[in-house]
Amino acid sequence: MRRGLRFVPLALLLAVLAELAVFVAVGRAVGFGAAVLAVFVASLLGLVLLRREGMRAWRGFRSAAQAGRPPGPQVTDGLVGLAGALLLATPGLLSGALGLLLLVPPVRRLARSGVQRAAERRVSSMVAGDLFGPRRVRVHRGAPQPPPGEPTVVDGGRAIEGEIVEPRQG
Repeated sequence: MRRGLRFVPLALLLAVLAELAVFVAVGRAVGFGAAVLAVFVASLLGLVLLRREGMRAWRGFRSAAQAGRPPGPQVTDGLVGLAGALLLATPGLLSGALGLLLLVPPVRRLARSGVQRAAERRVSSMVAGDLFGPRRVRVHRGAPQPPPGEPTVVDGGRAIEGEIVEPRQG
């Protein structure tokens, strides 16, 4: 079992307690009926968005695959949208607010890039290239500097196959 998985039950318990605390606070502020109605409306909206986001993610994946483009950006965007809709569909004001936040375009882009970086770290470079296309790298002008404490490796002048994509200027 992974180290981080042992904290999942504790995290779920804390999430339920936080949901209850927020529900009680909102119930005291606006009334119990209004708080229940807000949870119901948020869950209903989440269920509607869950279907829409799922279909949108599937269409994006299919169009990228048919066009021969890497499907990774569409898949990660779909995963973030599905996670937001699922959180919104989950009964609770806190999870609904977090789900709604994930559906806002600037936050969605930020979450999508985080999911993409996490996926790229967990798979090989070849698989990441197939999923997301060529990686963007930073190019530093000047003589190459070996990392401190590591010996310089000389490969006899052989070429290393690869691709360097320079960042866009602007």
